[in-house]
Amino acid sequence: MRTCELTDVSEFTLVDRDLPTIGPDEVLVRIDRVGICGSDLHYYQHGENGGNIVEFPHVLGHEAAGTVVEVGDGVSRVGPDDRVAIEPGLPCGECEYCVGDGTYHLCEDMEYMSSPPVEGALTEYVAWPAEYLYALPDSVSLREGALAEPLSVAMHACQRGGVSEGDSVLVTGGGPIGQLVSEVAMARGAETVVLTDVVPEKLELAESRGVDHAVDVTESDPVETIREHVDERGVDVVLESSGFGGAIETTTEAVKRGGTVVFVGIPLEPEFPTDIVETIGQEYDLKGSFRFSNTYPAAIEGIETGRFDVDSIVTFESSFEDTQAAFDRAAEPEEVKGVIRVSDEL
Repeated sequence: MRTCELTDVSEFTLVDRDLPTIGPDEVLVRIDRVGICGSDLHYYQHGENGGNIVEFPHVLGHEAAGTVVEVGDGVSRVGPDDRVAIEPGLPCGECEYCVGDGTYHLCEDMEYMSSPPVEGALTEYVAWPAEYLYALPDSVSLREGALAEPLSVAMHACQRGGVSEGDSVLVTGGGPIGQLVSEVAMARGAETVVLTDVVPEKLELAESRGVDHAVDVTESDPVETIREHVDERGVDVVLESSGFGGAIETTTEAVKRGGTVVFVGIPLEPEFPTDIVETIGQEYDLKGSFRFSNTYPAAIEGIETGRFDVDSIVTFESSFEDTQAAFDRAAEPEEVKGVIRVSDEL
């Protein structure tokens, strides 16, 4: 099979590898679509992400969907020719987080596709446990199935923020996660959603997808926009999806007293500038949002019913042979989401 290896910083090499063999509870999946995630770009550009360091060669890609070609003897969940989305995290199944209610994403022994040393989906075939495969309805494309992963990130972030009917919400960052976080917030009943960014194309996309106010922070103060057009006290929930220092500083300025701030985007500089006394006095809830758990069925159903439109965040799709050019393009500010077409299935 063909595999796209990251062989150095900013260098992909297409190589031949043997097909993986499957165990009794595993499935061999022919990979069809792989989304390019921000973490993939960090690994590509810097050789590390969030403290995880690549040992070359390495295979990236964890937003994946494909077609089942073989199943192990113990598998009944899916069968040959089924189209499936792949949940990329494999928890240990035994620790307190794994046996807890909806907390397996916090497993300290989690093996996550494409996060070193676990290799990813930029390859023609992947062996994966059947437990973490989800059959796609006929109306859901393989590209949409691959994007169930970032949609799941957005769903978990909004759950962490407790976004509910009538809330006002600020989303900082108009990348793929910010776009999807906004959509999930609206689907959960948020009355007003404000999204900020510095790239006109991303702001235009957010407006076309239904946000109430798309604010270019190079031209307008988002806090003033909120006070003038939403609520002079601030918003109920802030979902920080960019990882940029300026946006992080805005979070506690924009949220109302007793409101909630959720940090989703991974910053390059981890320091959080905040006034502890103010945080106490204003009684902000400051939360992190890390990956997801138990979201795939609802994500796929939401795509099928039209509740979530993941396809419209895709700004380009590239062939497997053009993976390196695709990653370079995905790093351009105006691009939102790139997808690699590993095979030519629809």
